[in-house]
Amino acid sequence: MRRVAVLGATGSIGTSALDVIGRHPDRLGVETLVAGSHVDALVALCRTHRPAHAAIADEAGYAALRDGLRDAGLATEAHAGMAAIDALAADAGNDTVVAAIVGAAGLSSTLAAARAGKRLLLANKESLVLAGELLIAAARTAGATIVPIDSEHNAIFQCLPDAHAHAGLKRIQLTASGGPFRGRSRAELAEVTPAQAVAHPKWSMGPKISVDSATLMNKGLEVIEAHHLFGLPGARIDVLVHPQSLVHSLVEFVDGSTLAQLGLPDMRTALAVGFAWPERIVSGVGGLDLLAHGRLDFEPPDLESFPCLRLAYAALDAGGCAPAVLNAANEAAVSAFLQGRIGFLSIPALVEDALARMQHAPADSLDALLAADAAARAATVDSILRMARPSKVNA
Repeated sequence: MRRVAVLGATGSIGTSALDVIGRHPDRLGVETLVAGSHVDALVALCRTHRPAHAAIADEAGYAALRDGLRDAGLATEAHAGMAAIDALAADAGNDTVVAAIVGAAGLSSTLAAARAGKRLLLANKESLVLAGELLIAAARTAGATIVPIDSEHNAIFQCLPDAHAHAGLKRIQLTASGGPFRGRSRAELAEVTPAQAVAHPKWSMGPKISVDSATLMNKGLEVIEAHHLFGLPGARIDVLVHPQSLVHSLVEFVDGSTLAQLGLPDMRTALAVGFAWPERIVSGVGGLDLLAHGRLDFEPPDLESFPCLRLAYAALDAGGCAPAVLNAANEAAVSAFLQGRIGFLSIPALVEDALARMQHAPADSLDALLAADAAARAATVDSILRMARPSKVNA
């Protein structure tokens, strides 16, 4: 029986993880549930899954969580704050951690789980973007197993089952849906709204990740992730736009063979792989009927209309703290866009400005990375404050 901690339980990935867990009560059980600030939603999940522990990141929500659990007649112990979440991620009561807290906020708990030697189902891409070298080293030292839950990296994980496959690896190709604005020119993107940007055509995701998909920053972050997960330089990691989102990634070997993993666009497949690997379990996702879908299309990404992907490659090439700067500036810019304070095209402009102004620093400690993150975030927020933008973007 695997005992699972779900960090980010009320989000889309957490919901999918709990759906898979609920299908296998004989082999999967919930030990810990963690949410950001949605106390009522967290209590509702505790009623269903009855974990030993529940934690809310917002410490102001502790009393409401404690009282809600008590009123529901649950023995679940309440916790609050990031330090408590880090401790729960490393707690001996669980052996498997779903790391699905969005953004840089998920870094410390992900590192805690890796250092404790857990099976880490990694959906928090910022942990690898900010601190990939540290996370991989911590996992290796503690004997932790990292199973990526991004559909693209999970596909590569499935196609590279052993070290012998890695020895003959030539390149990997990450697929991208292209987001809601695929095919639009840069001029056509100038007036898009937050509501349009979060309306992803294939995947059900939170607003921040949906905007990253719309700008192709999501794919840029995945390139950096792939570099750390699979040990390849950026020059051997390609991106293909594939609007059907059925081929999740491809792996090419030196003998001319190419392997691909295909499936319907549903995160439960990757989560089921993470929970059971190397075995296979039912995920709740149906099989793929290629005759019904009819065709598979591929095209190169448009780096002129969507420069965030180009910026991510540049940050990876620069190394050091550049990926942390890229991620921090992007988080600040996307937040401002979702609030209607800046336009869509201001997101890559702000990220590019942050990268241009950064001083190169090695990524040799978590403190250095967090300092670079904070500096880039503050500088980007300052730039946003100096930008004028009509409120009609909120439409």
